Amino acid sequence: MPRFDNIPEIIPSLDGQDLSVGVVMSRFNQPVCEGLLSACVAELRERGVAADRIQIATVPGALEIPLALQAMATSGRFDALVALGAVIRGETYHFELVSNEMGAGITRIGLDHDIPIANGVLTTEDDDQAIARMHVKGKEAAQAALEMANLQKAIQP
Repeated sequence: MPRFDNIPEIIPSLDGQDLSVGVVMSRFNQPVCEGLLSACVAELRERGVAADRIQIATVPGALEIPLALQAMATSGRFDALVALGAVIRGETYHFELVSNEMGAGITRIGLDHDIPIANGVLTTEDDDQAIARMHVKGKEAAQAALEMANLQKAIQP
């Protein structure tokens, strides 16, 4: 139901039918990343994305995620992309470097290539936080990718 008379509003949709989704997963902190991936793929399938319209690529670590996303984005084969990984704070500045550069890269790829990218990369203080969040974050990343792909389709002519 519209909020305002005579003002069209795009209603959010998580319908995955007829959508193609690329997923890039970091293998660093693999048990957490596999948890993210299983939740993400389960949600994509639950929302109607056909198995043959999901492509999974893995990369060594979080800093490699943007390059794989860029390759998927330039292929023109996907309606949305999902980035999955886990950057867990250690004792050095490396956590900030990886988190910031990876996040900026993901955002830039999406904007440069006009494709929705759901950032499902956890940035946590410790392993316990990552494990506690992996299933929820994987599911939410899938939902964000579908919603944004459907929003773009509704906006574009």
